[in-house]
Amino acid sequence: MTKNYSYPLDSSWSTDEISSVLSFLNRVEEAYESRVDVKAFMEAYRDFKKVIPSKMEEKQIDRAFEKASGYSSYRALQAAKAKRKEEGWISLGH
Repeated sequence: MTKNYSYPLDSSWSTDEISSVLSFLNRVEEAYESRVDVKAFMEAYRDFKKVIPSKMEEKQIDRAFEKASGYSSYRALQAAKAKRKEEGWISLGH
């Protein structure tokens, strides 16, 4: 699938911060396009939260990303949390 959308990034973020946010959003994409390991997803989310500790800003990024891509980081996170105690994968694709 060709991605013809831009990511909701802030130009004031450092390269490492941008990398952390992109890594998390890439895991969200994997959850929708194929499947993603729950541990890898949650690690990416923890790194994302170091950059975006505010729930309000997290929701803004989720809305912007979902509007651009059709993928909800919130839904992916809920699926990962539901399986968190298990080893495994999540897949939200059709």
